[in-house]
Amino acid sequence: MSTSITFIGAGNMAAALINGLLADGFDASTICAADPDAQQLAALATAGVSTTSDNAEAIAHADIVVVAVKPQVLAGVVKALPLQPSQLVVSIAAGVSSTSLQRWTSDSQPIVRCMPNTPALLGAGITALFANEHVSAELKGAAQAVLSAVGKTIWVDDESMLDAVTALSGSGPAYFFYLMEAMIKAGEAMGLSTESAALLTVETAHGAARMAREGGLPPDRLRQNVTSPGGTTQKALSILDEADCTGIIGKALAGARDRSEELAKEFGA
Repeated sequence: MSTSITFIGAGNMAAALINGLLADGFDASTICAADPDAQQLAALATAGVSTTSDNAEAIAHADIVVVAVKPQVLAGVVKALPLQPSQLVVSIAAGVSSTSLQRWTSDSQPIVRCMPNTPALLGAGITALFANEHVSAELKGAAQAVLSAVGKTIWVDDESMLDAVTALSGSGPAYFFYLMEAMIKAGEAMGLSTESAALLTVETAHGAARMAREGGLPPDRLRQNVTSPGGTTQKALSILDEADCTGIIGKALAGARDRSEELAKEFGA
């Protein structure tokens, strides 16, 4: 692919995207990374990617500019970029709206907002994307090609849905880790060693995820299939139902969504 891509910020997510693009066959000579951290740049330079600490130099000939910096510093970084209206800006920063990005760039800047999640570091992520009105079908395809390098992608037509995505999949890995922590502690309390409890929990989570992804049945059917009347699974699930775990999970995700909306106001100044 001849499209030139520049990453502003060379942290973990940017590195994952770059490595994913290289694995997908993108020419390293078409990729540039800019970051003030020389160590982060050095790791990417070994793969043949161009590196610099000068953001303006980095985007001079870029078709796509992927902004991969922390939301707290995004405004200052974007405002300082000498962007051209023809350059596609792809932001992976949580909680910063396309309206804010538009205000910091130009009135006709094509902008795509993305909400990836941390499994992208292993090429197993899921990313939701939103394009503003200035993004052509061709540019949407280019943005999708970048994010598809680290997992699956979906598009949303309503930008506000990215707050729900943030709550569900953006923060989602932590919910599963939380459950895994609790299961490991419960296993230990019942006499299993930490190593055994951890192995049983992690492999069970991996297997259950594969069944949900590859088994062709929705989670409720899969749950029913492993729940025998009067059995051990039914007993455990009845206790979870008594505690209204479904309701608690709903409240937790709604809280995460609300916080995402608050952050958009904080970071969008």
